[in-house]
Amino acid sequence: MPIADYDTYCRMLDHAYHHHFSYPAINVSSEVTANAALGAFAALNCDGIIQVSTGAGKFASGLAIGHMAEGAMSIAEHIHRMAQHLDVHVAIHTDHCPPANIDDFLVPLIEESERRVGHGLLPLFSSHMIDASNLPLDENMDLCVPFLDRMAKIQQILEVEAGVVGGEEDGAVGSEDTPEERLYTTPEDMCYVYQRLSAVPAGHYMFAATFGNVHGAYKPGAVKLRPDILKKGQAAIRDRFGPDAYFWLVFHGGSGSTPCEIHETLDYGVVKMNVDTDCQYAFTRAITDHVMTNYAGVLKIDGEVGSKKAYDPRAYLKRAEESMAQRVKQACEDLRCVGQSLAVQPQGS
Repeated sequence: MPIADYDTYCRMLDHAYHHHFSYPAINVSSEVTANAALGAFAALNCDGIIQVSTGAGKFASGLAIGHMAEGAMSIAEHIHRMAQHLDVHVAIHTDHCPPANIDDFLVPLIEESERRVGHGLLPLFSSHMIDASNLPLDENMDLCVPFLDRMAKIQQILEVEAGVVGGEEDGAVGSEDTPEERLYTTPEDMCYVYQRLSAVPAGHYMFAATFGNVHGAYKPGAVKLRPDILKKGQAAIRDRFGPDAYFWLVFHGGSGSTPCEIHETLDYGVVKMNVDTDCQYAFTRAITDHVMTNYAGVLKIDGEVGSKKAYDPRAYLKRAEESMAQRVKQACEDLRCVGQSLAVQPQGS
């Protein structure tokens, strides 16, 4: 079916919130990686989110062009075309746009969506993330609020972040000397974010609150998470703004998290969890295995001609797609979203 429209996307996020599961948000950088995510979602009958970072957009545009917005648009257009052949809902998102790239990444993408909506089409992207977490919180919100107002007019959702996610992920860098308290969003900060963003008429948003999470690859137990931060924050906004107040929360830097830690965050309102590092490894692992297994065929050794079937990029990229799809399926299982597609759920469930 087509990419999820605004009402469907909002229902997806509310369905996840009320039923204590989360959608995997899979970072992609090419048609092949996007296909891996789409195939996994369809196989397990779960809706999902596919997202593109500034670095992925630049990569997708090719070495000769290197234009992050054009590359991101190309991937999104591919997903629009392929998703219509599947029986699940898919949303398209951009990940971690820092203030420095708003003008050359985010703005062109919003303008393209405004153009499409003006012609009666869906926005190209379903949602965008502004990562201004390096700014003081009031400046962060001063930057984000006007964009939420603009995006609401074309029915897009905004994701924001407050606090610092440690580590590094495709240009999103947390400083090693960040004070520990910056790694944990306070209830006061969460109330401030809710107050500022909820003032936007018809605005819908997701919030990446930080609770000790770190980007990158880590063994289980290496990252010290405090999911109770999310529980306290949700309680704080209910106490201040009423029983119907809550955040759609986002979990960044989940690699190496234990199933118990992940499941606890789902009980506190996490509806989107980014999955990037583990998918990159699964993709590359399959290519490495192909090359090592078919070494003589991939390389023309000692004057031989090799094997075209072995070095045809389609041979190893198919395996890479399959391997990444398996990792996406694992994420769907870990996040309890298998079989949760709204395409088969009764309206209002």
